[in-house]
Amino acid sequence: MRYMAVASLNAAKNGACACCLKSAAPIESAGFHRSAATVSKTTERVEAANARPIPPLPRLIFATRWLQLPLYVGLIVAQAVYVWHFWVELSHLIEAAFGSQAALTKLITSIGYKPETELTGLNETVIMLVVLALIDVVMISNLLIMVIVGGYETFVSRMYLERHPDQPEWLSHVNASVLKVKLATAIIGISSIHLLKTFINAGAYTEKVLIAQTAIHITFLLSAVAIAGVDRLMIKKSAGDH
Repeated sequence: MRYMAVASLNAAKNGACACCLKSAAPIESAGFHRSAATVSKTTERVEAANARPIPPLPRLIFATRWLQLPLYVGLIVAQAVYVWHFWVELSHLIEAAFGSQAALTKLITSIGYKPETELTGLNETVIMLVVLALIDVVMISNLLIMVIVGGYETFVSRMYLERHPDQPEWLSHVNASVLKVKLATAIIGISSIHLLKTFINAGAYTEKVLIAQTAIHITFLLSAVAIAGVDRLMIKKSAGDH
């Protein structure tokens, strides 16, 4: 009798579970169809918005972004000028290393170095100032590339570099906020090079100029920190809204 009672209870439980599954199946099916219908309506709205022709005035306003194209072409020309300037300075450095007095004079003039005695050859200070000037040119060139590529991608048109093997790492997540932070960081690097050149050649500058350049560099640092802080607050606020 005991075994028969247990068997009856198990049969009743199995029957109840089957009933629950049968009753839950239509509910899940209805929820799935409801979600599919919502997705389908959203897709239809997006397709309808894409199919709707853009009015002439918004189309004209949106097309004005191409007015920036000559600006980026001008920056490319400026990049070429910097490349030429780099090779001229480098050639003068090589010629001066082989004893050319004319090349040494051109280097001293270009870096603004004022030696206490007349130089007959390269010394460590001149080499350091010239190398810093070359690094300065490279950093400004990097800044130009960042502005040209990132600005065009952000404000003018897509470049579709996702599958390009040479796509820069920073370009995969670039936007206006990221571009501002990167530009501020690059400007700080350039300012640091200029300040180092000034202190190496401090005898050619007055105390007022040294203080002014230091204050400007500190201002750049504080500005970059402020930009990064504001950008971080905006990211946190955006994440909190989602």
